[in-house]
Amino acid sequence: MQWRSIVVGLLVLRVLLNCAVWLVFGLGPSWGFDFPIKFTFNLHTTELLKDGDDTPVKTNDWSQHMYNSRDPQAKTCSKISGNSPKKSYLSFFQEGRDEYDRKYSSFPDALKVKMRGMARDMFYFGYDNYMKFAFPEDELNPIACEGRGPDVLNPSNININDVLGNYSLTLIDALDTLLVLGNVTEFHRAVKLVIDTVSFDKDSTVQVFEANIRILGSLISAHILLTDPRHPFGDIAMKDYDNELLNLAHDLAVRLLPAFENTSTGIPYPRVNLKKGVPPDSINETCTAGAGSLLVEFGILSRLIGDSTFEWVARRAVKALWNLRSNETGLLGNVVNIQTGQWVGKQSGLGAGMDSFYEYLLKSYILFGEKEDYRMFSAAYESIQSHLRRGREACNEGEGDPPLYVNVNMFSGQIVNTWIDSLQAFFPGLQVLNGDVENAICLHAFYYAIWKRFGALPERYNWQLQAPDVLFYPLRPELVESTYLLYQATKNPFYLHVGMDILESLEKNTKVRCGYATLHHVVDKSKEDRMESFFLSETCKYLYLLFDEDNPLHKSESKYIFTTEGHVVPIDQRFREKSWEDQFPCEEPNNEPPANISDCERIPEERRYGLPLKSIYMRQIDHMVGLS
Repeated sequence: MQWRSIVVGLLVLRVLLNCAVWLVFGLGPSWGFDFPIKFTFNLHTTELLKDGDDTPVKTNDWSQHMYNSRDPQAKTCSKISGNSPKKSYLSFFQEGRDEYDRKYSSFPDALKVKMRGMARDMFYFGYDNYMKFAFPEDELNPIACEGRGPDVLNPSNININDVLGNYSLTLIDALDTLLVLGNVTEFHRAVKLVIDTVSFDKDSTVQVFEANIRILGSLISAHILLTDPRHPFGDIAMKDYDNELLNLAHDLAVRLLPAFENTSTGIPYPRVNLKKGVPPDSINETCTAGAGSLLVEFGILSRLIGDSTFEWVARRAVKALWNLRSNETGLLGNVVNIQTGQWVGKQSGLGAGMDSFYEYLLKSYILFGEKEDYRMFSAAYESIQSHLRRGREACNEGEGDPPLYVNVNMFSGQIVNTWIDSLQAFFPGLQVLNGDVENAICLHAFYYAIWKRFGALPERYNWQLQAPDVLFYPLRPELVESTYLLYQATKNPFYLHVGMDILESLEKNTKVRCGYATLHHVVDKSKEDRMESFFLSETCKYLYLLFDEDNPLHKSESKYIFTTEGHVVPIDQRFREKSWEDQFPCEEPNNEPPANISDCERIPEERRYGLPLKSIYMRQIDHMVGLS
């Protein structure tokens, strides 16, 4: 019997060892797909807080770039051989032609029609169930088939309360998606519901950024599309429409203005109560994206109504943040004190807290034609390439790791952690808009590889361990957006295959009884009972447009751009004209970054704006009272 015990013990030990190996390496390197760009990663164990090592960087591996970013060679991308000719981004699709041709070089029209229908059905399954089970509340709980509003019992639950303001968020956020899908009848019905039922006179404390991009942006977009004389979606005018959506947008913007009051830097408070203004217990800290991503919506509103107030305060916030960037690296941090101008969070990256700040510098220039916006974006992009980009210069050739954008200290450029987050997947799309298609193709492939592995993007992914750090996926659109924009730029069928993969993953892994649910865990696919509004306003929209070659947005002679929430706005000459004179102080005469904004702060408010800020706000409130 003793030998039997030994055998059983050995078998148990083997099982335990197998489990241990799976746990340690099961989430290890395994890209799980074949892409025409060949990736070879060479990652090593690193010590994040290594001290006193000033050895110059010798290799192109990410791990070798972690501590020496002050070295001149570490501040720029590693170079390929001087004899290697620079390739066009189109050559990326020429590598491994046989395998590539077999898998990605075509996408049948019939399959395109099928995927377009699948994306349309996905939107309506979420939208119809929201209208049936949740409206007029803000969001749909797709598992319980019920509505969700602000968490009034727990005001500190900012994960919910920053977004939900008791104003039918999902309906408003989805307005222009209905037009993109060609459903003019339902669009008219939804607009009428918003006009008849939505009010912002609510005792709701919301995040300024979220209210701006989701609500204000959608109202402005729907108003423009309703009244656009070129009618890109056909004759969609409503007979009795009298600018009600624009008036609602104006009303909301006025209620957000107190966030810019009583802040010595001009950077707004992060939250306001829609009825009472800034809460008395409001914190003095805000993130760079939250404060610096208001200019598109506020600027369009100002130019639509001929009142500069909104663009003034939004642009002042952008310039205040810009003037706080590091003199050494040109980078910004991710959290700032709005009273002192001191950086509370010194991490600089492309993800949460910073993403849309960069996005709106470029999109503001595209919309308004202000050269200063593009100068800021160009300088920011150069700093990003110099200090955040790691790996070899070329995506598909040379030694070392392929390019990756990491999180660094804004002052030293040294890596501060080894994770990237899913919001960074927007950046390839921004690179497309900036004309840097080669880098966009390469970075997009990195995020798609992660998607292929998990059927979703984990909220945070550790690029050193090659495993998720934060495991949930709330149906975010960023990878879909970049896929769509890359397809528009290259027309390469590969991106249709990517879109099909994403679409099928969502259908398989997130669909529940009454909609599509947040993935709580991208590995075991457990779910949370929440369907955020951006799933309908962005994720479904970009998927549908990817497969709809004949969409009016693609066929129209007019050009359009998407806000950071995916709302459609035209690139229109009227947005490049304004009925006021610029009165911004402290214009930078050159590209040298100023040390701080103290000189601006010493200029009285009256000189900066012609009226005290308090008078501006009261004038806006008086105007809105006159409209009621």
